[in-house]
Amino acid sequence: MAASGTARVLVVDDEQPLARVVADYLTRDGLQATVCFDGPGAVRAARELEPDVVILDLGLPGLDGVEVCRQLRTFSDCYVVMLTARTDEIDKLIGLSVGADDYMTKPFSPRELVARVHVMLRRPRTAAADPAMPPRRFGLLSIDVGGREVHVDGDAVALTRTEFDVLAALAAHHKVVFTRRQLIDSVWGEDWIGDEHLVDVHVGHLRRKLGDGADAGRFVRTVRGVGYRMGEGA
Repeated sequence: MAASGTARVLVVDDEQPLARVVADYLTRDGLQATVCFDGPGAVRAARELEPDVVILDLGLPGLDGVEVCRQLRTFSDCYVVMLTARTDEIDKLIGLSVGADDYMTKPFSPRELVARVHVMLRRPRTAAADPAMPPRRFGLLSIDVGGREVHVDGDAVALTRTEFDVLAALAAHHKVVFTRRQLIDSVWGEDWIGDEHLVDVHVGHLRRKLGDGADAGRFVRTVRGVGYRMGEGA
């Protein structure tokens, strides 16, 4: 977050009037907003500004939102909200697979978008754990919550901020079955609004990176009709 305590938000959309309206709403709510209208400029601006949140349109000139998000994730763990004018589920899945934390489909309410940004900025941070706490182990899986590092059979696994937070929440109460809503309250915060199936998408990406299976997960298991829990071995 900015040294002054004011969170920085980068708004990236080639619909310039929309980008400026969103930025105005953010500014009126006490946030520091910067606008950008193309993909390459978004990557440059993110490097220079080090934003806390990026609001990123999927369809951008130069580089599309998916590629911008992929490049962002090589140097930033800022929150990313992906915007899409298409309602196809695949668009949302692709955006989240490269590290976006949330998505909204156009047309949307600028007030709702600003509310989501505030909820993200209030999210509880699992990184606040005691750095001396030993890693949690589930078979071949090791989770260092304080260091925010994950290893499977000794190999480091690169997770997004949200993927790590979902895994850490499950690992902290490994005998508990979490519903989608409980995971949202733990990771996104109780004020979060949106499609609860967002949890399923993040769990799916998390499993893939861990080399886990959906039906017989070694690490993250599905409890049908209820939600998710960690596997045995802690």
